[in-house]
This record gives sequence, C-alpha cells and structure tokens, in this order.
Amino acid sequence: MEGENATNTDPAGPWTLVVPLKPLARAKSRLAPVAGAALRPRLALAFARDTVTAALSCRAVRDVVVVTDDTEAGAALAALGARVVPDEPDSGLNAALAHGERTVRAQRPGAALAALNADLPALRPAELARVLDYSAAFPRAFVTDAAGIGTTFLSAAPGVELRPTFGGPSRARHLDSGAVEIVLAGIDSVRQDVDTGDDLRAALALGVGPHTAGRWAAGVSLPDR
Repeated sequence: MEGENATNTDPAGPWTLVVPLKPLARAKSRLAPVAGAALRPRLALAFARDTVTAALSCRAVRDVVVVTDDTEAGAALAALGARVVPDEPDSGLNAALAHGERTVRAQRPGAALAALNADLPALRPAELARVLDYSAAFPRAFVTDAAGIGTTFLSAAPGVELRPTFGGPSRARHLDSGAVEIVLAGIDSVRQDVDTGDDLRAALALGVGPHTAGRWAAGVSLPDR
C-alpha cells in the first residue's frame, strides 16, 4: 500500500476489473453516525481511490473500468489511470456492473472480467492477485465479505456472463447461481469492505491505503465504544 502511483508498470495481467461507484452524496450512508455528513462522502471517495490504486498495481490486472455518474469521483479515479464510464442504466449496483461488462466486451469480447467493490481501502495488490489467479480455473467465482453475508468480488471467465447479484445476502445468491466461492487464507484485504463504523475499525486495523489514511486523519477520530 505504499506510494500513490496507481499504474501497473508491467500491465501484462489478463483481467479487467469493473468497479461501480454511486454518487458520493449518496454513498456510505451507514457511516454517517461515525463520520458525519461532511466527512462521509470524502471517505467514500478515499475508499475508491485506494481500491483503484491497489487494483491497478496488481500484476494480474490489465485495466480498471469505473462505472459512475459522479463527476468529482470520475475525475479523481481517471487521474489514477482508471477508465470511467457513465452509469447509463442508473438502476442500481447490478445494472451498473452489467453495463460495465457490456462496455468492456463490446471492445474486447474475450475479456476476463471481475466485479470489485469500491469500498476496499485496505486492499493489497498481492492478495487480489491470488484471488484472480484462483478465479482463472472457474467460469465464475466470488469472494464473500468479512461478515460472511455479502460479496466483494465476482469473476467471469472469457465468454462467460458475469450475472452479478450484489446487495444484502449476496453470498447465498451467488452460490445458488453456480459461482464458486473462493476460500483462501490470507485474503482479508479483499474481503474487508466498509459499510459501518465497525467495518472501518477493521479496515484501519488491517492498514488502509494513503487516501483513506490521510482523509481519516484530517477528519474525526472513531468514538470510543
């Protein structure tokens, strides 16, 4: 997680990651009790910047496509090296992911794709590479979140439809859809998304990237429990 250069200097990886991000004004509403109205959207952007930075630094990643209608976030993530496309469906997370998938495969029909949450501020490139390497053996594979309920990552091999069903208890839905659950030790940073104050504490304990660390240090401290 050192440094701020997000570009993979040897972009030989086969994977394209699709990262959806809702408008910052509506992002991470469950963090409001610990972050407040002013800091919450700034944290959401910081999470996304650290996620994209780590993803673009991963040896297995070819490129990152961010699906968002937020102009500020789009500009910040494009500056890191991501390709930003508008959320034309504007119909929620899974529609945004499907739109990103169509956009990528319209240009590269044989692309290996993976959906990745935008709220993984502790993401390690090496851990993401292990997940992607493992995923390559299956048509579709996913990583459940740290709570064991949701999903932070879903892959689709070349020629395979992504079929995302993120949101709420998506682990069960992805299992029911035939996707293989990735159960590997040492991928905590890929699992630790941030929706609540407890999630943020856990991510900070893992070690977040420079954007989140700087934004949090400039804001308020987590209250005592």
